[in-house]
Amino acid sequence: MLAPDTFRMVRVLDADPATVWRYLTQADLRRQWFSGGTDATGFGETVELVFNHDELSADHAPYPPEYAKWKGAVGREKVIEFDPPHVFAISWDEGKEGVARFELDDAGGGRTRLTLTHSGITGPAPMADFGGGWHSHLAVLVGLLGGDKVRDFWVQHADSEARVAAAIATAG
Repeated sequence: MLAPDTFRMVRVLDADPATVWRYLTQADLRRQWFSGGTDATGFGETVELVFNHDELSADHAPYPPEYAKWKGAVGREKVIEFDPPHVFAISWDEGKEGVARFELDDAGGGRTRLTLTHSGITGPAPMADFGGGWHSHLAVLVGLLGGDKVRDFWVQHADSEARVAAAIATAG
């Protein structure tokens, strides 16, 4: 955590920045690690995010009951930064839960350093939810680009939630 309403996660991905950019902005690629919906093509537009986490696992991994209500959920978020292939940022929950900002830096050797900063989160429970969610989704992206797809997204998600809860407890 950087602040009570902000966290940052950094990952090194086995793909160049232009490829990672496409996985952030093109719905057909983004749906493989996060959400489908519509492509993000420029600043100021609204991008639709459609969540279907059944597609994130190599093995059959149905939604646990506590998350089933989110299957097929649609978010409509505003693109607030768009600098290909360096910075992509969107509002979250129509801005009520802040901003998710992705920075891409060339890490050499065809790799990319991705820095995700989510700011403007409204409290400890949403901080844990967003932290666990982003940790899980970034693990899927790392695996996808590294050729090692996550077997069961929901097992990954439970582990991510536990890690984030421990980090929040340590920081608080």
